[in-house]
Amino acid sequence: MKFITILFFTFFVPILCTADILPKDSILKVDPMDFFVIFSLSKILWTLFFFVVVYIFITLFTKLLGFFAEKSAKVRIAIKGFIPIFRITLWTLFIVVIIKVIYSPPKEMLLTALASVAIAVGFATQDLLKNIFGGIMLLFDRPFKVGDKIKVGENYGEVINIGLRATRIVTPDDSMVVVPNMNLMNTSVSNSNFGELYCQVVAHIILPIDAPMDKIRKIAIEAAQVSRYIYLNKPIEVLFTNKIYQRKPFLDMQLKAYVMDIRYEFGFKSDMTEIVIKELLTKGILNRDDLD
Repeated sequence: MKFITILFFTFFVPILCTADILPKDSILKVDPMDFFVIFSLSKILWTLFFFVVVYIFITLFTKLLGFFAEKSAKVRIAIKGFIPIFRITLWTLFIVVIIKVIYSPPKEMLLTALASVAIAVGFATQDLLKNIFGGIMLLFDRPFKVGDKIKVGENYGEVINIGLRATRIVTPDDSMVVVPNMNLMNTSVSNSNFGELYCQVVAHIILPIDAPMDKIRKIAIEAAQVSRYIYLNKPIEVLFTNKIYQRKPFLDMQLKAYVMDIRYEFGFKSDMTEIVIKELLTKGILNRDDLD
């Protein structure tokens, strides 16, 4: 199915552009017997052979790129962002080479056949075409890349694949979410890191309303500075917000800091919650009753 959609997209626009300039009597010049010569059994077998070869090559090479990307955090997002472009480029080249080298059909026959196929496929697969055009626009506009962490609706996770039909993200609970590209073009998408390896993480800690904010701020900043996940080239901030839950006021402390790798997001949140609360209990700033 992916090969068919790539084939259709590659020639759909040229067909529409050339259909009006094609002489009306050109169809009469096409000999029906030419179809049996051009699409002979041997050429079809060679096409299938090269298709398998290209498919295996693209699959192995993309897996190899993914393997090396995971070996180095610094280039992971850059390499993974290149994979969708590489895959589509090779499939496009494969289609062009197959048509030009193996089949070499007359121009009139090529345009006539492709125009018929384009019209039939266009009516039958309108939603699919919208997703395909959406996928192409995502690759050109690049609101996110493979390796970014995005939020689409209620789903938040790391982008692992941008295909022609859909984009796949992995959520924190290791669930695979497939989002049609058409939906991504028509909804708001939040990008946590936008191609960068580091990103800001916010750890929330609930405190009693009368907690000493100055002391707590100092402890929180020190805890973040010594974290194994911290990216110290960016600022660390501690903010307090007064909130009410079930008619009881409390302080919502937000510890904002940047992690070296976006994959450290949840590890950093867990560390900050554990370390800060432990320090507050140890120094007597909080007691266990305050945490109930």
